Amino acid sequence: MAVKPPTAIQRRIVVAAGICVLAFTFVGIRLVDLALLKGRETGAVSVARNDTVVRADIVDRNGRLLARDLPVFDLYAQPADLWDKAGAARGLAKVTGVNEARLLRAFAGKHRYVLVAKQITPVARDNVMHLGLPGLEFQPSTKRFYPEGDARQVIGMTQAVSGGRGIAGIEKGLNAQLAAGRPAQLSLDMRIQYALLHSLEATQEKYNAKAAGGIVLNVNTGEILAMASLQDPKRPGYDPTRNIMAANDYELGSVFKVLAFALALQDHTITFDTMFPVGSGFKIGRYTIHDAERMPAVMAAKDILAESSNAGTAQIALRSGPERQKQWLQHLGLLQATHTEIPERARPLYPSNWGQVETATIGFGHGISVTPLAFVTAVAMVVNGGRRIQPTFLKQNGDRRGEQVLSPETSVKMRELLRYVVTNGTGKNANVPGYDVGGKTGSAEKNSGGRYIAHKLLTSFCAVFPIDNPRYLVFVMLDEPHGESAVMALAGHTAAPLAGDVIAHIAPMLEMPKTASVPIPGKGNS
Repeated sequence: MAVKPPTAIQRRIVVAAGICVLAFTFVGIRLVDLALLKGRETGAVSVARNDTVVRADIVDRNGRLLARDLPVFDLYAQPADLWDKAGAARGLAKVTGVNEARLLRAFAGKHRYVLVAKQITPVARDNVMHLGLPGLEFQPSTKRFYPEGDARQVIGMTQAVSGGRGIAGIEKGLNAQLAAGRPAQLSLDMRIQYALLHSLEATQEKYNAKAAGGIVLNVNTGEILAMASLQDPKRPGYDPTRNIMAANDYELGSVFKVLAFALALQDHTITFDTMFPVGSGFKIGRYTIHDAERMPAVMAAKDILAESSNAGTAQIALRSGPERQKQWLQHLGLLQATHTEIPERARPLYPSNWGQVETATIGFGHGISVTPLAFVTAVAMVVNGGRRIQPTFLKQNGDRRGEQVLSPETSVKMRELLRYVVTNGTGKNANVPGYDVGGKTGSAEKNSGGRYIAHKLLTSFCAVFPIDNPRYLVFVMLDEPHGESAVMALAGHTAAPLAGDVIAHIAPMLEMPKTASVPIPGKGNS
């Protein structure tokens, strides 16, 4: 039977089917080209597309950018396609900043691909493309940029690889949130951060201190507005990324007396005018506690704090006793690590055998080591009406004070005493007219090999303002400042004026109105 030739309609169907097959084949080839050959050819340069930025921004409390992922590119070259390898190496080195000799050696080798530069910016990529070189390929990635280096110990860092996880600071503490694309607004105020850092740098240089640090805290919300750590780069163990305010613990010395007095006033074991013998020191067991400077034979309690007498404070601490003192410090959170949104923390060090001698020395800040962050949190609770706060690096709304840790009446008395230290005692150099600063000095002898070294001091000042209705706490610390004499190295001459300088700069930024003077404690007060 003869086969009929295909009709015109059948021929059209065959032709159409053939065209579809060719079209799908072409599309398939293009998909393979895009997926496997890493990009779309644009002249002689291959560029792979990846515009997704996953890790979210970090901003300060005012919306100022602190960290952001930005697109960058890894640049590769195919030496076989370069007709002038020396000229290519020279041009690429000029626009990317890499070593020309290294490129030339690599181009002369047998590698099919050579890494020219990692994580170059879009501007640098455009400059490379303007060279008009063949055989170049850009692989897209992201890089974390930190436009504000002044808060690097708090913000932390991520792994250097594209999309790397956080390995320090807020970047690590909030890694899950940031990696999921949810931004973080911090409590930090970069204006306050810069002012704190500027004062610390100037004072560290002036006294050739081994290290310096500071914290600015809102006593009613727990928000940390600024936190800075400085170390001398010429010293062994220099680590510019270490947050010594949160990760290091110290015997802070006489600033710790604030806590001994708060407990004594809370338990009514003293009044402002309770008298103690101090002039010849205080003997306890086989030890005698002396003061750094000559004191009167007998002193009132308020003057013991104002003049920072160790002998007097030891006697006040002993009125509380070991068990009550330990319970009090535990209640303030000082006998455990302080947890915040950053991972940097340190466990406190305190005696396992907490007896009479330990109670006396802990009363004036020796024999117990805590982080500055833990200490300022405790002091904030003493002055803010006696209510618990949780330190935080995230912006908050409204008052966050919690349970009472001491009575409001005791808190008022402590504010009066701290003002008295500044008007009549060792804290005079921290006074800032119009802001009614209260505070306490601390000059701690550093312990080395079980011995305290008289000429190696850790000086600090803890300031609160305005003292009648506290809002902010400023803590500053200097590690081994060098004064013109031993006396001039003490906290009253080094840390106190530093705290005053910080307050003078930040109070106007915080829109703090100048206030009338607060009365100082007088005779008959209790």
